Amino acid sequence: MYQDKDPEEGVRVIVGLGNPGQRYADTRHNAGFQVLDRLAESLSLNLSSRESKCLWGHGRLHDDLIFLLKPTTYMNRSGMAVEEFLIERNIPGDQILVIHDDVDLPVGRLRIARKGGAGGHRGVSSIIEHLKHSSFPRVKVGVGRPRFGESMEDFVLGLPYPDQVEPYAQSLSVAVEAIRTILESGMTEAMNRFNGWRPQL
Repeated sequence: MYQDKDPEEGVRVIVGLGNPGQRYADTRHNAGFQVLDRLAESLSLNLSSRESKCLWGHGRLHDDLIFLLKPTTYMNRSGMAVEEFLIERNIPGDQILVIHDDVDLPVGRLRIARKGGAGGHRGVSSIIEHLKHSSFPRVKVGVGRPRFGESMEDFVLGLPYPDQVEPYAQSLSVAVEAIRTILESGMTEAMNRFNGWRPQL
């Protein structure tokens, strides 16, 4: 598991952030959901278990039990679902990895961070509020910033611009590789490999 910590303190829950419903499925703000779906497919896991505030699945990677979690509370209340899930399973709050969109990163870029603030992301802010700490790693998927005067809310709830579709899709697939590297080889290896990655155009 997460080898930069002691083995018993490794990542056990991978949280993808997004909004539920088909209306939001392909939007920039659902990058976390989109990566988690691809990760689940790569691990042959089914995110079919439902609880009141989340959709989740679980399985083993090299004998380590991991959970994949999608909060279904809408973005701004993501922390409520994460907190409830962790409490019910007695999992410490620093054993999560959060995947989310980042407007401060260009489209097609990824950034892996060990911890940090919310950076204006309301889903991350909600998790920090509920867990009362920010010491959990993240995989950030770049979505860039508005080009045409859109409000930030309209922008993140919109689709990538036509010329961004391919680099964005590449970044989602590479994010899966990054997460698997974190689980198998640790944060340092993943940061070295993927924080400088750029899409092939």
